[in-house]
Amino acid sequence: MRRKIVYIVSDVEKSLAFEWMAAHFNSRAELFFLLIGKRQTALISFLEQTGVRYQVVADEDGASFFRKWLAVLSLLRRERPHVVHAHLWRAQLMGMTAAWLLRVPKRIFTRHHAALHHEVYPTGLKWDKLCNRLATGIVAISQNVQNILTQWEGAAPAKIHLIHHGFDLAYFAQPDPQAVASLRQRHGVPPRRPVIGVIARYLELKGIPYVVEAFKTIRKEFPEAFLILANAHGVYAPVIKKSLADVPAEAYKEVIFENDLASLYAVMDIFVHVPTGPHVEAFGQTYVEALAAGVPAVFTLSGVAPEFIVDRKNACVVAFRNAGDIASAISNIWQNDALRENLVTEGKRSVQPFSLENMLHKLETLYA
Repeated sequence: MRRKIVYIVSDVEKSLAFEWMAAHFNSRAELFFLLIGKRQTALISFLEQTGVRYQVVADEDGASFFRKWLAVLSLLRRERPHVVHAHLWRAQLMGMTAAWLLRVPKRIFTRHHAALHHEVYPTGLKWDKLCNRLATGIVAISQNVQNILTQWEGAAPAKIHLIHHGFDLAYFAQPDPQAVASLRQRHGVPPRRPVIGVIARYLELKGIPYVVEAFKTIRKEFPEAFLILANAHGVYAPVIKKSLADVPAEAYKEVIFENDLASLYAVMDIFVHVPTGPHVEAFGQTYVEALAAGVPAVFTLSGVAPEFIVDRKNACVVAFRNAGDIASAISNIWQNDALRENLVTEGKRSVQPFSLENMLHKLETLYA
């Protein structure tokens, strides 16, 4: 008899990872997605197109957290799964408590946040520790997360499975030229260079103001430089927009949302991802995506980056919260052809262990 797996996912509108997992496990198990959040999303459209069963516990209904939890409990009681695998914070808390109460044999969650409840929202730490106790398995997506779970929170090491995010690397390496041209036109990206790209929500911990300040320096050296800020929304927007106030409007573009990530990376000459501390990122998917796309990159070492990023081998590493370092790294990459070509070659080589096949195989073993 095939395993019955329920994925509980909260607050996701679009995710290539969940699309890849849904397509894979839908042919190998009785798969059901329980989605907490909006009624209409790109992920829901994908599930409908591929015939994956799902149900939404909608925020639009205005129900309290407890009433949503009751809905999750009811759905799990109806489905009677062998495996519950929860992703993201609300899904993790609702899913682990409901699955424990129903004695689901395998209660798994992927820990998608790192030190957030230690450093920013300490009231959430008690709920993290509760989920750690109720789960039968915890997926740590990086050694950083694994260390936080075991060393900071006292989670049982036997429960923890280090499974890195997996990627369809060819998707990023081989974008459709017509789609790239369409994206360039849609977002008004001019044929100026270098195009410097960021893909990060407007949160303080992402370090975007340091990128903006670095860009101002870069424009003095390369007046044709252009900045793309993608995922340009979040609570830190007022600070970032203030930083952008003295940057000419024709020199940058804010992109609220872009579905075609492969084409977005393809229009960039240099990618920058500079979170503000070593424990900020749980993983940091852009570390892998940018290198898979062949974009030379400037990074700070957070999340999964310390596990495979080597300075001036597969990326340029800069200090945290240092606009001068960022500007210097961008300038070095753009002026040094040999360095730039080596970063592209070694970058693509270094992300091969993050293949989609590796992740799916490890998940299959975990669900068995």
